[in-house]
Amino acid sequence: MTAETRDPGTRDAGTTDDNRTGDLELRSLTKRFGDYAAVRSLDLTIPAGAFFALLGPSGCGKTTTLRMVAGLEVPTEGEVLLGGEDITWAKPYKRPVNTVFQSYALFPHLTIYENVAFGLRRQGRSDVAGPVGEMLSLVELEEFAGRKPAQLSGGQQQRVALARALINQPKVLLLDEPLGALDLKLRRQMQLELKRIQLGVGVTFVHVTHDQEEAMTMADTIAVMHGGVIEQMGSPGELYESPRTTFVANFLGQSNLVAADITGTDGDDLVCDAQGATVRIPADRCQVTQGKVWLGVRPEKVVLAPLDAPTEGNSLGGARIVDVSFVGVSTQYMVKMAWGQDLMAFEQNTGARPLMRTGDEVDVRFTGAHAFVLDHAQDARAGVDED
Repeated sequence: MTAETRDPGTRDAGTTDDNRTGDLELRSLTKRFGDYAAVRSLDLTIPAGAFFALLGPSGCGKTTTLRMVAGLEVPTEGEVLLGGEDITWAKPYKRPVNTVFQSYALFPHLTIYENVAFGLRRQGRSDVAGPVGEMLSLVELEEFAGRKPAQLSGGQQQRVALARALINQPKVLLLDEPLGALDLKLRRQMQLELKRIQLGVGVTFVHVTHDQEEAMTMADTIAVMHGGVIEQMGSPGELYESPRTTFVANFLGQSNLVAADITGTDGDDLVCDAQGATVRIPADRCQVTQGKVWLGVRPEKVVLAPLDAPTEGNSLGGARIVDVSFVGVSTQYMVKMAWGQDLMAFEQNTGARPLMRTGDEVDVRFTGAHAFVLDHAQDARAGVDED
């Protein structure tokens, strides 16, 4: 099967029910290595034209999943379908799928032009000048066509690898930790470049990464993987604001998790006893509605107020600041609660009030609509020590 001919400047429209030409479907996909299940009965549909991220720590199964889509690993069970066609057993070179690796894998002896043209020449095409020019323009490297890879920066080499992969007009482009070899500043720049390029060509991008910021910056949809399964899938905002498990809450950013008990209801809110403090949380932000729970609040949603300030929203009671870290755009405070737990609070450095100091006594407050409630049976440390 070969990839359909498509103008690289247009988005694939094959996302309707009647014409699902580019949807990538994984059905009960499983991969075992001996007794170890790297991927366990994965069901997933990635719409054509999406920028999709598989996010998780090392060993969670994300790269194994990518390799099964690419044809580099044979599934133990399950199916891989592209546009409704079963490609589970197709050879890698028979799939309309290309992969960009962290190592770039450019040919050092060829010019940038010839690196990009390589795939077309292997097909026996002689009319490569037009497509190569379009790809070099897309990745903004026209003036470097005559150079060798060693004469380019890491970010430029990554863009060459993208151009070489995209020139064959794949239906799906797989990116396996593509920015891992770049320094922080260049990595952030390339995140924006990748998103720009994806929007320009409209090809489905499936991006594997352990970097939460990278996934949230680029992807339309993120699937958080852990232990060979998807813990939660959704938009970056949905995953961050409304995590459904302690693993997602801790792996995607930071969370304060306080042991609490649900004691009743108050209209649309659940009433919780959080270490002696009565707090109210909207029921639609609670994964469980009775018994022992974890009350979760992101550090930037915590407000440290003077002890004598009028009470607004929920209060966890008094605390003492035990650490202050100034990080430019914000100041990060660690406070010790009356029951002995340390909580984090991040405050933007707007200049609206002076910085607080170690030893200051404060009241720890938050708005119920900014909190979430999770099952206490889950490990409160899940995801904390991962990548």
